[in-house]
Amino acid sequence: MASSQQLAQLDRLERQVTTLVAAYQQLREELSDAHTTIEQLRADVRDRERQLKDFQNQENIAKLVNTIAGEPANANELKLRINEYIREIDKCLAYLRE
Repeated sequence: MASSQQLAQLDRLERQVTTLVAAYQQLREELSDAHTTIEQLRADVRDRERQLKDFQNQENIAKLVNTIAGEPANANELKLRINEYIREIDKCLAYLRE
């Protein structure tokens, strides 16, 4: 009798272990999917940040154009600002090449 009880208990433990292993594998797959989603979202954030920076640069260029058209007396300041933007663009291009 004791032997049949032990076998039943072993069967029960085996089913529990099998269930736990299956749950573990499912959780690993879900974790892998979550990591993939996180990487996609990070790429989206980087893209949005780049787009935002591009829009900000376009806004700054528009302001410069308005300054050129409106106040020719500030030509030196304008040249300095344009040079600064060109350097910033060069940095961005170098970053994109990496």
